[in-house]
Amino acid sequence: MDDDKPITEQAMQTITSAVDVTKDAAVTAAKKVKKAAKKVAKKVAPKKASKKKAKKAAKKSSKKAAKKSVKKTAKKAAKKTAKKAAKKKKKAKR
Repeated sequence: MDDDKPITEQAMQTITSAVDVTKDAAVTAAKKVKKAAKKVAKKVAPKKASKKKAKKAAKKSSKKAAKKSVKKTAKKAAKKTAKKAAKKKKKAKR
C-alpha cells in the first residue's frame, strides 16, 4: 500500500495544478474577451447613435420643411384671395 500512496499524491497534485492552470487561463481569456467587446462597443456605439441622430434630424427637417411649405401656400392663397377680392371691388365700383 505504501507504493500506491505516492502515485495518488502525484495524481492529485497533477490534477490540482491542471485545474489551477485551466482556471487561470479561463480568467485571462474572459478578461481579454471583455476588453475586446468594450473596444468593439466603443467603435459601434457612436455610429448607431449618429444614425439615430441623423434620422431624428431628418424627421425634424422634413417636419420643418412641411411647415414652411404649408405656411407659404397659405400666404400665397391669402394673397390671391386678397387680390381677387380687390379686383371684384374695383369691378363693382365701375
